[in-house]
Amino acid sequence: MVKFCIFDLDGTVLDTVHTIAYYGNGALSKHGVEAIPVQEYKYLVGKGAANLVKNMLHFRQCYSDDLFEKVFADYNTAYNADVTYKTTIYDGLLEVLDSLKQQGMTFAIVSNKPDYATQVVINALYGKDYFAYVTGQKPGAALKPDPTVVFEAMAALGAAKEECVYIGDTSTDMKTGKNAGLYTVGVLWGFRGKEELEQTGADAIAETPARLHDIIISRN
Repeated sequence: MVKFCIFDLDGTVLDTVHTIAYYGNGALSKHGVEAIPVQEYKYLVGKGAANLVKNMLHFRQCYSDDLFEKVFADYNTAYNADVTYKTTIYDGLLEVLDSLKQQGMTFAIVSNKPDYATQVVINALYGKDYFAYVTGQKPGAALKPDPTVVFEAMAALGAAKEECVYIGDTSTDMKTGKNAGLYTVGVLWGFRGKEELEQTGADAIAETPARLHDIIISRN
């Protein structure tokens, strides 16, 4: 019986692509690098902020260690100064999550976004304690798809594998869920497509928040 839903953040519970693109392009422009189209950022994210910036510079074919350090610092400084800018909850998702909570579900967030930004944006848009456990990338900690952070979340919640569903929008998420031994749901309102999610381990695909609700309830 499902009692716990463990969610990715970017592209899953929050629409952050315009935020990431805004701060990413702002950091690039400070160093004379051409902006990247917003939609391209959907394919540059997923493995933490450092890898995002590396992918941005490789996309523009201008990577160097020195430039990376400068752009990465500028990106983090700007993002942390106003984490919620341009970020929204996907249409229809809050109503679905509220319904699941009313049916006894407990929620967690496990993200590769830096922990400070993860905590601030979740609390700002969903409210403090809406998610029972929230963690982002911390210095020295393994990134997803390493399942360590998922196991830590489960331990904090007192959750068994058979009680959990893992929900995300990228191949990194599907691999994370599978590495943790969990039933894994890919969502299509985020950053990647159905084929990628199915090829990397999605047990089910949710095209809409309403479909996500049905998938989770059907597990019971």
